[in-house]
Amino acid sequence: MIDSSVFQNKSAKYVTLGCKLNFSETSTFGQMLQEMGVRVARRGESADICLINTCSVTDVADHKCRQAIHRVVRENPGAFIVVTGCYAQLEADEVAGIPGVSLVLGSNEKSSLVQFLSEEWGSRPEGIVHRVAKTKDIVSFAPSCSRGNRTRYFLKVQDGCDYFCTYCTIPFARGFSRNPSIDFLVGQVERAVSEGGKEIVLTGVNIGDFGKTTGEGFLDLIRALDEVEGVRRYRISSIEPDLLTDDIIEFCAGSKRFMPHFHIPLQSGSDDVLRLMHRRYDTSLFEHKINIIKEYMPDAFIGVDVMVGTRGETQERFEECRRLIERLDVTRLHVFPYSERPGTAALKIQHVVSEKEKKARSRILLELSERKTHSFYERYIGSEAEVLFEKAARGRFMHGFTRNYIRVELPPKFVRDDLDNQIVSVRLGDFNHDGSALRCELI
Repeated sequence: MIDSSVFQNKSAKYVTLGCKLNFSETSTFGQMLQEMGVRVARRGESADICLINTCSVTDVADHKCRQAIHRVVRENPGAFIVVTGCYAQLEADEVAGIPGVSLVLGSNEKSSLVQFLSEEWGSRPEGIVHRVAKTKDIVSFAPSCSRGNRTRYFLKVQDGCDYFCTYCTIPFARGFSRNPSIDFLVGQVERAVSEGGKEIVLTGVNIGDFGKTTGEGFLDLIRALDEVEGVRRYRISSIEPDLLTDDIIEFCAGSKRFMPHFHIPLQSGSDDVLRLMHRRYDTSLFEHKINIIKEYMPDAFIGVDVMVGTRGETQERFEECRRLIERLDVTRLHVFPYSERPGTAALKIQHVVSEKEKKARSRILLELSERKTHSFYERYIGSEAEVLFEKAARGRFMHGFTRNYIRVELPPKFVRDDLDNQIVSVRLGDFNHDGSALRCELI
């Protein structure tokens, strides 16, 4: 039984680290608490409750999480501090040892956040309360479809992962792959539409694996979502190349609402390194997927994740990766230097890359990414496009994205309140001052 009186006239602060999925979940937590009577703390105000949703993808992420927890405790004396997310799941004892932390919730427990808060916040027990299940016992699914402060909604369609790549701790942090039903997700989208949502991003840990819980499939999901009236745009967040079937690509190309925009993790362009990583594809399959996308959707924006400096990545293998990416028709690289994670199988692999060399290889790929993105944007200068604009502060540039994810900038003198969350036809101009967007004029 939830005691709603615990929440009345209370204020809260939210801190999120890591991926879009975390941001979506935090936004949903905020909505849940708002419905219980908790307001967002004003700037400079010491909050009654602070929720920190953590990441643990690298040791740098762990360090940032610890810093964030200490800062929140320091800035909000006497607050009830809740820490959840991947770092809380993997390092519960370490988190609990930070002075000021009141409650640690693991991946299985965060779906019952309000219930736990009602029980623990009201009684204010002495010491730290642990609510962290073992990885094998993580079976709950915490629904999330939220907008936060942006125009786009983020719909969580799946959680967990069964892949156990040698460098990764995510399966230990989030458990095995699981998902709600298609009917449930359709209902969430219909609610987002009723709130004015026009663009929805499908998120998850391994979304192409959708259906493990319900016996459905990702293609079944996107077919159903494509039929929901009122949605103008869907985008698919990161999807594994071996799960991005040719049928999915073909469907997106002919759909009414799915945008020509993909994000596909490559991780390495060397087959030897992919085998060491225990990835479930090779470079020939990845190249095939890029070619099929471009065959069906020549204008598609394709983002690619690449990890540099992994154990076993010799200079020759890195050069294989660079050459592959050079010839692929992709748009932007998300480059991550490899980080050692305790307990992962990668620690047994020979050949360790120095931090200096990781940085050098990262710079090479980031420069390659900049060239590819610039070339992609340049092709559309002078063309017409439909842009979904995001709210801008008075006197500031307004930004938005085209169907194929080109970032667009509208000068302040043309900005109007009625453009917020609207899809508008524009003519694309030259690059803005820092090359991060194309200027535009309204048609």
